[in-house]
Amino acid sequence: MEHKTLDTRTIDTLRDVPELIPVIRDNFQTLPVRIINRAENPCRNYLSPNRREFYKILLVTEGSGVLTIGTHTYYLDDPTIIFIHPSDIISWQKRSCNAGGYSCNFQKTLLDHHPLLKATLDKYTLFLDKKKSVIRLNPQQVAVLNPLFQRMLEEERSGQKLNEDVIQAYLQLVMIECARIADFPEPNHVSEEYKHVHEFFHLLEKETAHINYTQPIAIKTAKEFAANLSVHPNYLNALLKKYTGQNVSTHIRNRLLEEAKSLLLQTNWNLQDIGYSIGFADQPNFSLFFKKNTGITPAEFRRSSHQLQRQTMA
Repeated sequence: MEHKTLDTRTIDTLRDVPELIPVIRDNFQTLPVRIINRAENPCRNYLSPNRREFYKILLVTEGSGVLTIGTHTYYLDDPTIIFIHPSDIISWQKRSCNAGGYSCNFQKTLLDHHPLLKATLDKYTLFLDKKKSVIRLNPQQVAVLNPLFQRMLEEERSGQKLNEDVIQAYLQLVMIECARIADFPEPNHVSEEYKHVHEFFHLLEKETAHINYTQPIAIKTAKEFAANLSVHPNYLNALLKKYTGQNVSTHIRNRLLEEAKSLLLQTNWNLQDIGYSIGFADQPNFSLFFKKNTGITPAEFRRSSHQLQRQTMA
């Protein structure tokens, strides 16, 4: 099975997309493991900045598209399995309407609960070694892997006792089978323009990864980000608009909103400290920013989320 190279004359990564490419933020997935049948949930075009809270395994058995992981691009029209680390910046541009296969997302906490799963992940380095993250499959290999994902989906839907233990065992089998296959296509390098887009999201995540009230975000304007990337703000804005449909300020705003939501849900910090962490000198301005962009105040968001959690646990 010959791997087809990316035809740059006809495919400009994430450019000729008829619909707006959403920036996917999946930080609030509540289940430890989630299995999705791609035939039932066809994948849209998207660009996903890093710092997700989960690992993703994507089994593509039908459909074609352009997948970008970091600064490598793959034109996929053969069955392929992809291992995506939480820190990977990824994008997907579909090239056909049909979709087949599965997507498996599992939270980092699953590794804490199942040491053997973590040992398997560390041993085969499919998520960490970018040369191993994309594996093309022949029909016989698809026939081996497809039932494993189907069983994981059945276990998730069954809700039976110890189903999480069963699913993590299947995840280990998936990784072992893929390490055995080891047919890694050569990636196509993305354009210089997309490298700047990748560098922007990398810097944005670097700046927001460890912020707190003793170490607030240092740069938060389009001009500051452009200066750190050694490009003109207008040029950076044009690139982000071209590849994502949104300008630099919108991405920064959305990222700060997501960080604020995480801090509201996962900490007991007061609103003053949370606002200061994401760059607001006083709590009223932070509350105004949050309500303008979400429709509710930070206090209302925290209160309603905690109430929902209590109802779920009841």
